[in-house]
Parts: sequence; structure tokens; C-alpha cells
Amino acid sequence: MEKIINNYTSVLKKYSEFSGRAGRSEYWYFVLVNFTISVGLAILNSSIGSNSNFLGTLYSLIVLLPGIAVSIRRLHDIGKSGWMLLVSLIPVVGFVWILILMATDGNPEENEYGPAIY
Repeated sequence: MEKIINNYTSVLKKYSEFSGRAGRSEYWYFVLVNFTISVGLAILNSSIGSNSNFLGTLYSLIVLLPGIAVSIRRLHDIGKSGWMLLVSLIPVVGFVWILILMATDGNPEENEYGPAIY
């Protein structure tokens, strides 16, 4: 549990750092915690009986920049440019391709984006 929290807070601390590399665990733990918090906020919102999802929208805006930054660093870890993230804008195919890239093992040696993080 501590590793999950450390990875999540690490991403939030590096919210504007688009250079460097991010490992699979850092990225996927961040996604897992975001998903869990979003579901929790949706449940809270429905239990309150509110028609607007103000808390969920606010949380999404707060983690938007850190999410983009960790995604770009994750692409750097597999040797791809951060611009490759724009592929996700292609409906269905783009999402699947980015999902595959994010699940790919990182380069175990230094690349143009920095030293290996393993």
C-alpha cells in the first residue's frame, strides 16, 4: 500500500515535469488511484443526491496536468516521443494503441530521455 501512495504522490510532485522517464508501476499505480478516487467521488455524489458531478469534475481538472506529464514520461521510458500521446485522439484505435504502449516494458538501458529507472 505504501508503494502505491508513494508512486501517486511522486507523480503529483512532478506535475509539470515532462522530461525524464516513468516506469510502468509509477504510471499504472497513478491510474489505479485516480480510478479509485473517481469511483469514490461518483458514489459520494450519488449518495448526496446531487445532479451535478462537481467533485468529480474538480478532481479531474486537478489531476489533468500530472496525468499528461506522467503519460509523456512513460512514453519516454519506452523510447517514444511525448507527441505520440496525440495518437490517443484517434477514436478507438488510438486508445488501444496507447494502452498497448503504456503496458510495454521500458528500455532497460539509457535512452535519449534519460537513464534507466530500474
